Amino acid sequence: MAVPMKKVTRSKRGHRRSGHASEQVTYVENKETGELHRPHHVDLKTGIYRGRQILEPKEEF
Repeated sequence: MAVPMKKVTRSKRGHRRSGHASEQVTYVENKETGELHRPHHVDLKTGIYRGRQILEPKEEF
């Protein structure tokens, strides 16, 4: 059975995980309303996804 020869240092572990922190949340602008929403998600203000009404539009946000 494979066993690590030495303990992985905090520095090596941090270097391996360094890419996790750089993930940025992206938003796209709705062409009709100009509202920002996540790509491939329902626009919560209008309730529209891919041109179809999925949810009831919100009165207040």
